[in-house]
Amino acid sequence: MTFIIKESAIDKIVGTAIPKPANDQNTDDIVPARYLKEITFANMGKYAYFDERYKDGQPVNDHPFNDERYKGANILIAGANYGCGSSREHAPQALKRYGIKAIIAGSFAEIFAGNCASLGIVTATRKVEDIESLAREVIENPSIEFTLNLENSVLFYKTANSENHIQLTIPEGRRQAFINGTWDAMTVLQQNEKGIKEVKQNLDYLRFI
Repeated sequence: MTFIIKESAIDKIVGTAIPKPANDQNTDDIVPARYLKEITFANMGKYAYFDERYKDGQPVNDHPFNDERYKGANILIAGANYGCGSSREHAPQALKRYGIKAIIAGSFAEIFAGNCASLGIVTATRKVEDIESLAREVIENPSIEFTLNLENSVLFYKTANSENHIQLTIPEGRRQAFINGTWDAMTVLQQNEKGIKEVKQNLDYLRFI
């Protein structure tokens, strides 16, 4: 059975971008380990890149996550091997709660990319040299609006001199899950209420709950 869950479907992401194209950005960079002790993810957005963004209690104004030019951006442009290191799900939680809806990178650590997918964050790849070129475009013009179309895995944007289409790579299973709205396992489970009740009736320890 194939579920189509329209309210959770993600077929297009539109917005501006944050350029952070360095390679090998690990999950400890994204959210420092000391914040993993919190029992919910509610505050994680405040901790995204915290130790890079603040030195001696003061904000580093030119850090892309502090730079006012990128305020409100929802697409992150990153380098190769993004999300490497430990598999902490707090890292994609921090990015999601900061406002990131898609990450375009040279490559991803696989567990990190899987954790992103389970939160509805689209991860797409492109050659590193193209990522660097894209980051330069954003640095020169932070107001560029991007459209990431998941139907054809194409990133579209306009500059003063041209219209640009960039073909991205998104793993097919994840791309279909986003389009179908089945990326959220809990939502998929809740769609099958009849099946849940049948399982419950067959489990003695749940029968009387």
